Amino acid sequence: MGSDAVPARHGTACGEMGLGTQRGLIGRSWAMVFAAGGFKVKLYDIAQQQLTSALENIRKQMKEMEKSGTLKGTLSAEQQLALISVCTDLKAAVEGATFIQVSSELCWEMLAAQMRGLADSMSNRDCTCQKDECEVQVVEEQNRGHVVLDLILTNNEELVGDVKECTPENLDLKKKIFSQLDLIVGDNVILSSSTSCLLPSKLFTGLKHVKQCIVSHPVNPPYFVPLVEIVPHPETDPSTTERTYALMKKIGQSPVKLSREIEGFVLNRLQYAVISEAWRLVGEGIISPTDLDLVMSDGLGMRYAFIGPLETMHLNAEGISNYCERYSEGMRLVLNTFGPVPEFSGEIVQKVNQAMSEKIPVVPKVLDARRKWRDECLTGLAKLKTQMKSD
Repeated sequence: MGSDAVPARHGTACGEMGLGTQRGLIGRSWAMVFAAGGFKVKLYDIAQQQLTSALENIRKQMKEMEKSGTLKGTLSAEQQLALISVCTDLKAAVEGATFIQVSSELCWEMLAAQMRGLADSMSNRDCTCQKDECEVQVVEEQNRGHVVLDLILTNNEELVGDVKECTPENLDLKKKIFSQLDLIVGDNVILSSSTSCLLPSKLFTGLKHVKQCIVSHPVNPPYFVPLVEIVPHPETDPSTTERTYALMKKIGQSPVKLSREIEGFVLNRLQYAVISEAWRLVGEGIISPTDLDLVMSDGLGMRYAFIGPLETMHLNAEGISNYCERYSEGMRLVLNTFGPVPEFSGEIVQKVNQAMSEKIPVVPKVLDARRKWRDECLTGLAKLKTQMKSD
């Protein structure tokens, strides 16, 4: 690597695959996060072509961000790229690992074949799971003989459709993956999932290494949205939570620890609370869909981009106690008018869909352009928040 060579830092690799069209992009985004922190990253796939494509995409993104001044970390794009390599042997990648993150689905038969060392005797056409182009990626960081890796499992069949914040996940398949990993990992390995929907108790119960199991749920896209929700299984050892928290901090993310599992974790519970009331207000004709979005983007959202709701309460009065004394009665009055959980169906769906489609037609090129604009805004916001923290 010449004069640009940099030592790999001690740390971790962790990731989440976004759903729908963003799935591959999110995995690569995580690889870029690790490299930005000086981590040695290894991408794994059963197909060399997939690895080559991933490296080309990462190189393009890093160069573009370096040019625009939004590249993370203190290393140059070339230095970060030098830390990323590829691998086609999953069993070798898992050996010696101390942190494994399963982020999405893959063809179980192909994974099992890899674990048994039978990959050479199988091909995608041999697979009976009826999923095309089964793909697996592994991100690895190695230092002083210590290996930490991120196992990112994807299925190209799901690389179409709209981006979804949380979609139904194949619990049986994920349990099989963790059961297989449970057989080959040591007693010091953390087994982590990026799931945004499945409770740890559903994923990990019955595993030999259940004390080492945890959910690390990142946010889409993790390169510019640093939050990671750390959710323990009821039997997760506290040291697993602390180690995972420390690892996320080392790669520059913003981890939060949940004391116990709960449906939706925290981020989605807050998000769904907002969506629920927004849906009711539009459905009752109180406000139009486009104006509802303005209330958030040009109102609450601007404030919440920098401080949370509890600090907002604290600053909007002489502290939390004073806020509650002054506004609790009014809050209860409003909250008691909230209606039941919406069905998210029928005429209101048509009404919201029409308004959104008029603003942003449901055409692939238009949707992609709007998503690109959104990501550019997130990039600028992330850069601004970083500058404000340093000031």
